[in-house]
Amino acid sequence: MTDFLKMHGLGNDFIIFDWREGGPATVSETAARALADRRTGIGCDQILVIRPSDRADIRMDILNHDGSPSGACGNGTRCVADFVMAPGTDRPLTIETDGADLRAWRAGSDISVDMGPVATGWADVPLAHEADTLAVPLGIDSLGDAVCHSLGNPHAVVFVDDAEAVDLPRLGPIAETSPLFPDRVNLSVVSRMDNGSFRMRVWERGVGITMACGSGACAVGVAAARRGFGADSNRIVMDGGAVTIDWDRETTHVTMTGPVAYVCEGSLSAGLAGLLEAGDVRP
Repeated sequence: MTDFLKMHGLGNDFIIFDWREGGPATVSETAARALADRRTGIGCDQILVIRPSDRADIRMDILNHDGSPSGACGNGTRCVADFVMAPGTDRPLTIETDGADLRAWRAGSDISVDMGPVATGWADVPLAHEADTLAVPLGIDSLGDAVCHSLGNPHAVVFVDDAEAVDLPRLGPIAETSPLFPDRVNLSVVSRMDNGSFRMRVWERGVGITMACGSGACAVGVAAARRGFGADSNRIVMDGGAVTIDWDRETTHVTMTGPVAYVCEGSLSAGLAGLLEAGDVRP
């Protein structure tokens, strides 16, 4: 049997495998899809694998619901950090990922994570051609220009009058697979609330609509600051709850602070464990 943990950050849920002391060397797309299926598997938005690291405290591999790899997962990073850090510890945790080396620490009952620098160049997103990343025409009906940048994965943020009114189930996959984004894209639609917070709804590449997206919330906070719609510290409200995003303009680093929750732990059935053992694609 293979042990697993399930956690969530504001409803953005994860299957977590702690393989620091050994475990399957690979996770195939087939295995990831089976585990993530909400009817016949455990069900999750992303799968996170904790491994040893030569340069950080741990390494974290990230797979989307469809089995594709991801370079960043803010809510997942906070969940893994809370799990790995000793209760009450003040020592920050360093986490190696494909996107960047991250740093997480406790902030009272919440977890903060420095998601690293935000890349704002068009080739960094990446876009298919040169464009002003503060106003990128998406060419999608009812969606205006997007603010685009990368946090280890590509993001497009569109400010609208009413985020609730956007037909995200229809427009999300159109944006994700647009030729404008060679690596696909995470789409966030955002409206400013009366209290100064920002209401965000998100379509995650390789996943679909999720209750929360940590890197997406970071992208929204930075986009609001870059466009002058908000300060350098912003409260982002998603379907699952709110996080605080702080952007340092000098270093371009962005920090997210918010809660995490434990759902359950257990062991995989022989069938699901067998799929992991048969896999040959490293995330």
